Amino acid sequence: MVVNTCGFIDAAVEESLGAIGEALAKNGKVVVTGCLGAKQDFIKGIHPSVLAVTGPHDTPAVMDAVHAHLPKPHDPYTDLVPSIGVKLTPKHYAYLKISEGCNHRCSFCIIPSMRGDLVSRPVGEVMSEAENLAKSGVKELLVISQDTSAYGVDVKYRTGFWNGRPLKTKMTDLCKALGELGIWVRLHYVYPYPHVDEVIPLMAEGKILPYLDVPFQHASPRILKLMKRPASAEKVLERLRAWRAICPDITVRSTFIAGFPGETEAEFSELLSFLEEAQLDRVGCFAYSPVEGAAANDLPGALPEAVKEERRGRFMELQAKISAEKLKSKIGKTLKIIVDEAGLGRSTADAPEIDGVVHFEGGESSAKPGEFANVLIDRADAHDLFGRLQ
Repeated sequence: MVVNTCGFIDAAVEESLGAIGEALAKNGKVVVTGCLGAKQDFIKGIHPSVLAVTGPHDTPAVMDAVHAHLPKPHDPYTDLVPSIGVKLTPKHYAYLKISEGCNHRCSFCIIPSMRGDLVSRPVGEVMSEAENLAKSGVKELLVISQDTSAYGVDVKYRTGFWNGRPLKTKMTDLCKALGELGIWVRLHYVYPYPHVDEVIPLMAEGKILPYLDVPFQHASPRILKLMKRPASAEKVLERLRAWRAICPDITVRSTFIAGFPGETEAEFSELLSFLEEAQLDRVGCFAYSPVEGAAANDLPGALPEAVKEERRGRFMELQAKISAEKLKSKIGKTLKIIVDEAGLGRSTADAPEIDGVVHFEGGESSAKPGEFANVLIDRADAHDLFGRLQ
């Protein structure tokens, strides 16, 4: 039952409190909203058993609370879509989209013009989907959006509800809740905002995977400014050191653009120096390509295709050496993997389709897709690991 309240005058307050009491006595499950809802502690002090308290004009929060405590049951005879939704991925992993759109205006990107500003999904809805996926047999969730770090900014980190308990619409709080599901949780498209530091301890504690996908894009301050991107190379290197100090096993993945309009050879060399020092685990690089409608197309200094491709090639050649050395250090170790198919799986450092894989031999019949297994690594190349099932 939802009780709308008024808190402008004392008589209205008393009347509202009385209505809440009557609703509790009659129904037992009450959500309070309206003007008096701004005084959450006051209401909770008098009626501690109310399920939720929301402020005035906050219909989304009211609906979040209602759906959290009274979810619509799935009817297999009338519902065309199953309770876990329609999955296009294998049964054992799924993508969990937490928001749509983006508040940034990166000069090489047209996503905001296509999808608008950031719109975060209600946290209760996200968690219910994640929980249903876990119950259906999903062993790995890949959290995605256009800007995962900004989750909840548009609703000022509004408190929602999951399984009857309050939960902030914020990346850190979402990660803590997802960590309770007992499955792998992998974060993608994470802008390096300061509060990203808060999820690193969760990785160290094994709550979520020690994996962070952060699109740095470049290292030159001037190019980053032209791209309208946040952060700087110096701060990034400092953050990387701090993250690795807290969680030594963390895998950092990133993407970069080579040959951005106006990029000089010196600025590209600056990017290579950054890559050498950063020692990132997984990296992708794209030669700049003008996308119709992108502001960067109007920048002076467009580079010839041959130059862009040559720089991309040099970048990836350096990264291949870095990757080979990092993977070589895993030889002799036993890694936990999730099996994708016979003889092929992924470690915590490997997202599906974009990172490397772990090839294994022996006992394939006992390691079925979707199951976890332990593999002793005895060989590595620039991208993949090879070993034997234990």
